[in-house]
Amino acid sequence: MAESAEQVHARVMAAADERGRVPLPSVAAWDVFPWEVVDGQLAAKPLAAPAPEEARQGQGGVDCAACADRPQGVIWAHDRWRLRHLSERSGLPLVLILEPVDHLDLPDLDDAMAAEHGVLAVRIARIVEGLPHVARCHVQRIGDGAEHLHTWFMARTAGLPSIRGSFAVDWDDILPPGPEDVWRADLADVARQLAAYDGRAVALDG
Repeated sequence: MAESAEQVHARVMAAADERGRVPLPSVAAWDVFPWEVVDGQLAAKPLAAPAPEEARQGQGGVDCAACADRPQGVIWAHDRWRLRHLSERSGLPLVLILEPVDHLDLPDLDDAMAAEHGVLAVRIARIVEGLPHVARCHVQRIGDGAEHLHTWFMARTAGLPSIRGSFAVDWDDILPPGPEDVWRADLADVARQLAAYDGRAVALDG
């Protein structure tokens, strides 16, 4: 069972400084991070000049990490789809990725695969939002980092108003990870419930 808002808040405050702040996440140093402090005020960074698109990881199916013989973190598998967790725990209760087994991007899906993607997305969101202490499951596809389709599912803790909305993605990088045993139990629960529809749950690594 995911931690309650009170448990998360107490754990974060125990790791925070005297002003109640935790360290900035690594994304604050990324080129695409849009904010900086100027003369003591938060400001948007200047827009960078146009430049050629960077190659995405696994472009053209070459050296694609998602196409590896044994992709890491898989908790549920199907003939055409799999659901996995990230290699490391993060600040939100769960962050999951749905991806096709074959090397396909979103525009590459035929109608049957597109329909399956939609049904799976609804099932996963329904299951995650049914977990205790989870209010929402945010679903998104960005795709700038890797060509192999990966749809994100991010669980938001109920009762923590700071984390509501699209900034939940940022808070996932800011908050320290929760207890591993709680995280593993929730992963197993999601996999078991999804397998009740179709596919099979996969034993967690470690």
